[in-house]
Amino acid sequence: MFNKITKPLFMGILNVTPDSFSDGGQYTEIDSAIAQVKNMLQEGVDIIDIGGESTRPGSESVNIEEQISRVVPVIKAIRNEVSTAALISIDTTLSEVAKAALDAGANIINDISAGQSDHNMLTLAAKKNVPIILMHMQGTPKTMQDNPGYDDVVSEVIESLKIRVDAALKAGIKKENIALDPGIGFGKKRDDNIRLLAHLSQLMSIGYPVLLGTSRKRFMGSICSVSKPSELVTATAVTTALGVMAGVLMFRVHDVKENKQAADVAWAIKQANNHAPKAG
Repeated sequence: MFNKITKPLFMGILNVTPDSFSDGGQYTEIDSAIAQVKNMLQEGVDIIDIGGESTRPGSESVNIEEQISRVVPVIKAIRNEVSTAALISIDTTLSEVAKAALDAGANIINDISAGQSDHNMLTLAAKKNVPIILMHMQGTPKTMQDNPGYDDVVSEVIESLKIRVDAALKAGIKKENIALDPGIGFGKKRDDNIRLLAHLSQLMSIGYPVLLGTSRKRFMGSICSVSKPSELVTATAVTTALGVMAGVLMFRVHDVKENKQAADVAWAIKQANNHAPKAG
């Protein structure tokens, strides 16, 4: 699937959790979740990313049964009431949750641990022949912001992702079913996140499509002197435009319309630059 992406795609965030950092509690009921899905589809979203566990800094893990009880009814409702064709990704680190979501109608696995939290995850993705997104994270959501450190964050994230790609390939996952996420905000300090964003083009050297997830994240608030995540829509759109120019092909966002506008303009500029006449 991922090898067929030719222009930026948008993954809309649907957290069916009571405690996510920006929208926790907003979409825990089926009706509100479905309304948000319809809104995102109208705004041009390409993938609905559904998560039943908050991964904000300091968050506690949620058990298999609870995650399944949160995500599966929403996935089934989307398939029954909204669309049989819309792409749905399941945001989880647990293979049993992922399997239940896939069986209910999800199409993609989005694993922030890149298969390290549950070693059956890579086997599941291979067996089901589904796309999987492998993210870099230092530590776990509960511990990841307890003074994370790097000698060279860009090269270390790249090398770590290469190791996870090798593990995925060895598990039998097809190359075209792998995408990578540098894990902005996951076990990184503000300057680490900024350095990664400044060197996004280097991530392309690994040879896989990249997903960028900066949406409403705290490090941008520290730059803009903003404390409310909901007020960081414009800041997020800036990173989206920068990502497009660097070659990023997928963006995970809360605010589809605003980020899609930023991407569309950046994409048009990038295409014009790519087709500029050569000097001489």
